[in-house]
Amino acid sequence: MNKWVFLFPGQGSQYVGMGREFYENYTEVRELFEQANDILQMNITRLCFEGPEELLVLTENVQPAITVVNLACFNILRLHAIYPVAAAGHSLGEYSALYAAGVISLEDTLKLVKARGALMHQAAQEEPGSMAAIMDLEEDKIREICQVCDVEVANINCPDQIIITGPADTVDRAMNLSIEAGAKKCVKLNVSGPWHSRCMRLAKERFEPVVRECVFRDPQIPIVNNVDATPLKTALEAPQKLIDQLCGSVLWRQSIEWMLQEGYSQFVEVGPKRVLRGLMRKIDRSAKVLSVEDPASLASFLQANQ
Repeated sequence: MNKWVFLFPGQGSQYVGMGREFYENYTEVRELFEQANDILQMNITRLCFEGPEELLVLTENVQPAITVVNLACFNILRLHAIYPVAAAGHSLGEYSALYAAGVISLEDTLKLVKARGALMHQAAQEEPGSMAAIMDLEEDKIREICQVCDVEVANINCPDQIIITGPADTVDRAMNLSIEAGAKKCVKLNVSGPWHSRCMRLAKERFEPVVRECVFRDPQIPIVNNVDATPLKTALEAPQKLIDQLCGSVLWRQSIEWMLQEGYSQFVEVGPKRVLRGLMRKIDRSAKVLSVEDPASLASFLQANQ
């Protein structure tokens, strides 16, 4: 049996209809969605399957929606006796990874992502901004430009993609300087706020008491955290890492590199779309990476696992 690292996607991987086929084919998934509707006090089932897209993409909606679909895909793999040997999640996806590692309960996972989405939305209303992807420019040069423009690094996704974040005018200036410095391309992201920046400090302050109310357990498998690209050692460390993640950088490339150095070589993206699969191929093409988001991708995965 192959040993798989589970990778959970975050905000930006959503689409209307995600999770529907698993819902229609598995009683366990229907039960999960019913539980989620009750815990979240919202019709997450209708939101995922029917949208509309303009409602689904709202930060306060999309964070619980993606999380429920991630957990549905995780449950499907468990039904087929596929369990992770390690886990990581990209930004929002870290909550799914914590659940998969036995660190937080279903109720606390959903409570946290609902609060996180709502508080990030509020913070973005109070301190608006934007984000941009900088392609094919050295990290040191990007950091130098960020310092000059007073913006921050939000995500280090892979060797040729770094996301910057901050007030809109400063992000625009940093994009222009990046092009002048030799960046292959700069793309403004279609997001509603400057995530992973100091603009989220109000969200961080308001989120902390919500996190402190939750129960955390020691991880049953290695889970690599976004904020420092190192594995969570004990339950005591988990709350602060989640709180710090709101304003801190997502060190995705470094997280994957840590796993590769530890000898992990087989990865599966557990949740909608294939964003993390694409990033993995840019980090290390020799790593085996598959995805599970619907019955067709599940069938391909199970065949590869034989």
